[in-house]
Amino acid sequence: MRILYSEHHDWLFGWLRKKLGCAHNAADVAHDTFMRIIASRDALLGVEQPRAWLATTAKRLIIDRARREVLEHAYLAEMAVLADSLPCHPAPDEILMALEALDQIGAALQAINARAREAFMLHYLDQQTHAAIAVHLGVSVRMVQKYLVQALLACRHRCAALA
Repeated sequence: MRILYSEHHDWLFGWLRKKLGCAHNAADVAHDTFMRIIASRDALLGVEQPRAWLATTAKRLIIDRARREVLEHAYLAEMAVLADSLPCHPAPDEILMALEALDQIGAALQAINARAREAFMLHYLDQQTHAAIAVHLGVSVRMVQKYLVQALLACRHRCAALA
């Protein structure tokens, strides 16, 4: 692992800095990339092209961060709308709990297939109907319902695992 880090960290950081346009975010993603690799040591066995493997891992982490940011922005936008209609604002600990819940939802959604994840996002974030989602995904309304059940069960299992 040390050899992989010492031989490729500078390259990965530079690649991420160009891709993200921010040295701080590049450093965070590079760090997260190596942490993910450390967590899955068996994955290191037989890696013939470490840079391609690092780049793929880093791209996946960037996508995870983007999804988390979408959820956070949606939550914060909703909170801004509610703040205008409520006599008081949520306490910082309530905001933190909500952001942690969103992070758990994001992690749960990573465990399901892309179509179920997209159906969940379209329904719960974009407030689209089952019929509209079915047209968008090119599936039946019944399949959209199955996707949403799959997503909700993944969220439930994630919460149960953390309890």
